[in-house]
Amino acid sequence: QVQFVESGGALVQPGGSLRLSCAVSKFIFSNYGMGWYRQAPGKERELVARISAVSGSTYYAATVKGRFAISRATAESTVYLQMNSLEPEDTAVYYCNRDPSPMSWGQGTQVTVSS
Repeated sequence: QVQFVESGGALVQPGGSLRLSCAVSKFIFSNYGMGWYRQAPGKERELVARISAVSGSTYYAATVKGRFAISRATAESTVYLQMNSLEPEDTAVYYCNRDPSPMSWGQGTQVTVSS
């Protein structure tokens, strides 16, 4: 069963914005915090943002703090990542997964920041 379906990636110019979406299975969404991760070519996958299940508290990696915002829509079992002021260094495949203890990964969505 597919647990995470990411969408919204695209080619965007530096300084642009994108909003990524992740449809999550209801059981996982209701019981776990969620995170957005990314993996750039030749690099390890890294956590960029997380949101807790109950309080909605958030965490951001230093490289994206102030530019990215994670949110969750309970009725839709969907997690969002609003990305502003995008930089070429943000180019990566973006994934969502539960946090902590990520499980099997979805297909991800490609974000390319280039002029």
